[in-house]
Amino acid sequence: MFGVGHFRSREDAGHQLCDHMPDIDPLSTVVVALPRGGVPVGAVIAERFRLPLDVLLIRKIGVPGHRELALGAVSDGEKQEITVNEDVAAALRLDSDDIRELAERELPELERRRQLFMRGRPPIPLNGKTVVLADDGVATGATMRSAIRIVRQRQPEHIILALPVAPRSTLAMLRPDVDEVVCLLQPEPFISVGSYFSDFGQVDNLEVVDLLRRCNRNNDNGGKGAA
Repeated sequence: MFGVGHFRSREDAGHQLCDHMPDIDPLSTVVVALPRGGVPVGAVIAERFRLPLDVLLIRKIGVPGHRELALGAVSDGEKQEITVNEDVAAALRLDSDDIRELAERELPELERRRQLFMRGRPPIPLNGKTVVLADDGVATGATMRSAIRIVRQRQPEHIILALPVAPRSTLAMLRPDVDEVVCLLQPEPFISVGSYFSDFGQVDNLEVVDLLRRCNRNNDNGGKGAA
């Protein structure tokens, strides 16, 4: 028996999220996950409800010397966008030029992941769709804020934010930007995302590629839902 308030794995978290999801129309819903850790979570949701799965190409901008502390995030949407954790930037006395320089260091990895994950295909259209935006959890919310903005650019009808765990304070910041939130654990004080999982091993790129292929093999109709 795993600890109270914990998940066995990302897959277990995905199954638990499925049990709390609102009614979903498979013909008008797309799951969009944040790589890499959000993809196993999103894949479970996609397979349970027979939905297509896509990824957003976003990289956390880590604080130099403390990569796990998010200074912000850089996205690879139609218009490249940098989202900044203003409190962290102010504490470290980093100006916009400093932040942009750190963001540019992440661009080669974003391009590498584009080639690996997308394999030349365009993103699944989100216009007029319900989007289930999934990750394995959030801490400061800097990366997720950027993700929500990218998804909004693609003009969905409805956004459901699906998370296993997040601090209440972060959810309060994100909630106005989405239409619904499904979050299973909202601890305060918050430790770290990984501390709420028994198994939080790194997700490798090949696993992401395999999950995308597996979830979408029956969804070759341009993201209109499962056959």
